[in-house]
Amino acid sequence: MTKHDPELSQLFHALADPTRRRILTRLAERPARVTDLAGPTRLRLPTVMRHLSVLEEAGLIATSKDGRVRTCAIVPEALEPARTWLDEQRAIWEARLDRLEAFAMKAMKERRE
Repeated sequence: MTKHDPELSQLFHALADPTRRRILTRLAERPARVTDLAGPTRLRLPTVMRHLSVLEEAGLIATSKDGRVRTCAIVPEALEPARTWLDEQRAIWEARLDRLEAFAMKAMKERRE
């Protein structure tokens, strides 16, 4: 993965907003109609549609339309790039902390001697 992956940036941008995260949490339970998603937000429908658009552009949700009813469903595998990036970062920081711990232990040992 490149240092500045545009897809990863788009994914984190979509996840950065608490309203969008609440929508994803709701969709993790089951697919829902746009009107059902809009209700708890207390936002106007065009605002909710913009949030859904950001989520869809990031690949986090898929929408389908049946007549006048638009239904949204979560796409769980879309989170994989974020998970991979976070795992890579965790490994880097764990290695750094291990080196720091080894350095501190060596310094303490030398101080005692």
